[in-house]
Amino acid sequence: MTRPTTRVLAMLELLQAGGTHTVGELARRLGVDERTVRRYVTHLTDLDIPIRSVRGRYGGYRLAPGYRMPPLMLTDDEAVAVLLGLLTSRSTTAAHAADSATAKLRRVLPQRLTARLDALMNTAEFTTDPRPAVAVETAVLLTIAEATREHRPVAIGYTDRNGQRSARTVHPYGLVAHSGRWYLTGLDSNSADLRQFRLDRITEVTILSETFAPPIEFEPTAHLLSALATAGYQHEASIRVQGTLTQVRSLLPATIATVHEISTPPDTAPWVRVLIRAEQLDWIPPVLAGLDRPFIIEHPDALTDAVRALGRRLTAAATSDPKPTVVGVGGPSRRGSEHIR
Repeated sequence: MTRPTTRVLAMLELLQAGGTHTVGELARRLGVDERTVRRYVTHLTDLDIPIRSVRGRYGGYRLAPGYRMPPLMLTDDEAVAVLLGLLTSRSTTAAHAADSATAKLRRVLPQRLTARLDALMNTAEFTTDPRPAVAVETAVLLTIAEATREHRPVAIGYTDRNGQRSARTVHPYGLVAHSGRWYLTGLDSNSADLRQFRLDRITEVTILSETFAPPIEFEPTAHLLSALATAGYQHEASIRVQGTLTQVRSLLPATIATVHEISTPPDTAPWVRVLIRAEQLDWIPPVLAGLDRPFIIEHPDALTDAVRALGRRLTAAATSDPKPTVVGVGGPSRRGSEHIR
């Protein structure tokens, strides 16, 4: 949208706040001269917006009494895109502005779409791990959000990561946006287990008529992060780390590791056990080095070898060789959270 158009719409919003606004006031608020304000008024009247000119000492412009803007003409996809942008802004310094804009958007949308967007706002949760977004069908997202809010089962068609297709009924407990993907957590009829489903892998969805009672105080985000960290992968590593549960947990994202208390003799430093599941081990040694705490690798032996290899590379890089040497130490290129069941 061009700047002049943006200013015209901004002036319309000022006028919709009510009362009479002088030309000087509008010019100051919009950052333009008074001649430009009068040109903007002409643009709005050409759009059949009833702006009245008030003469006299306290004159200016005002909207005709009783005038209201017509519903904002957005498709479902456009409305969801705008709303998701506003929802994610709540975690930034623009949170107040995002809430205000969300309220304005709701006021001008058709009631049919507003009700469905309310379901999305009331059921969606967001983590703080950013990643490029994976496209989800708007109809799928809104339908599942509606079912989650109303505690109604959904019949879905699903394609797993191996390309296997299935039909199942799910009791939706929560929706979570994480790492650029949307996840549904719910009770799966096929396995009778609590499972996570990626929405971009849902091919069809239908809300069923019955209702269910979700678990009390269920936390969808916490459950998803824990499930991602404990999913089955090629390697399972166990490491003992010196420190308390709180200290070590704060150093490791919940999506890559689970931390458990272990018993230690009285009057000794506390230790915890860290369990990590991953497709590859190359990113784990730098993570362990970054803990800056004593640790003991319980298994696998391949991880011990990888840590020793990293130590040798770091030692070589710290020698007094006058020629700079670029030493690769690996990185968290393949963390467990990149995969989903």
